[in-house]
Amino acid sequence: MALTEKQKIFADEYLVDLNATRAYRVAYPTVKKDETAAAAGARLLRNVNVSAYVQERMQDRQRRTEVTQDRVIHELAAIAFAQITDYLEIRNNTVVIKDTAELSPGQISAIAGIKEGANGIEIKLNSKEKTLELLGRHLGMWNDKVEVSGLAEEQSKLSELLEQRRKRREDT
Repeated sequence: MALTEKQKIFADEYLVDLNATRAYRVAYPTVKKDETAAAAGARLLRNVNVSAYVQERMQDRQRRTEVTQDRVIHELAAIAFAQITDYLEIRNNTVVIKDTAELSPGQISAIAGIKEGANGIEIKLNSKEKTLELLGRHLGMWNDKVEVSGLAEEQSKLSELLEQRRKRREDT
């Protein structure tokens, strides 16, 4: 897996924030247009050596940090499915806040903040809407792109038919 010096710079920069355009401009500072850098960066990411290097480094980082997709999804799920009744209950028209020592790690991770306000203790949970959106995207529930399938196959068939027609004309 031999990378050129520029490819290595690109790949290392890409690993910082997964922005191929920015990484390409760092590796190749003479490129002035973002469109050029974006196209060239995307092309570099398809390079077998660059892709293998990036994947290897990402796996190294995953092992080192122990941050896995499963852990991220588990954390998102804890936030997305947290219920206010996990943190408090109402008894005899009085709000009783549960002791944080009784909460699970998943329940604690759903808390964005706790503070004492003018009306007593306030518990703020992380955004369920945003977290559900992230989980939905991961599961492919919301697709921002429209996929056109079969277009290449249809073009191929059309090209074939046109070629057959051209040959018939030449034969006559």
